[in-house]
Amino acid sequence: MQKQLKLLSKYLFLFCVGAILYISIELLYRGYSHWTMGVLGGISFISIGLINEVLNWDTPLAIQALIGSIMITLYEFIAGTILNIVLGLNVWDYSNLPLNILGQICLPFSIIWYFLSIIGICLDDFLRWKFFREEKPRYKIF
Repeated sequence: MQKQLKLLSKYLFLFCVGAILYISIELLYRGYSHWTMGVLGGISFISIGLINEVLNWDTPLAIQALIGSIMITLYEFIAGTILNIVLGLNVWDYSNLPLNILGQICLPFSIIWYFLSIIGICLDDFLRWKFFREEKPRYKIF
């Protein structure tokens, strides 16, 4: 039971870090956000943090970031389809951006997610190392 509570508290902490960061980035970029973006941010942060928990440390950071970008883009498409198309909440609309799909995802933001994934992966590894006594991060860039 103690081990399960520690695991739950770790992932709740990481979820909150991701939620706060995602909303903060949106506030800086757009000047507003929506609470659902906190949920998306928390899920995204945990997911990119798990990449090098599943793959070994020798997996190049460039590949991890590509996986992270694809995952976040997929999450945004699912969330956008539900929130914006089905529920009509109009949280975002990428229709005016190039190479978009249904106005929910687009290539420019997928590229941004690539670079933010690098930061997120490193931050997750640092937090796991410092706060949860997990393995010290080490990276292979390419």
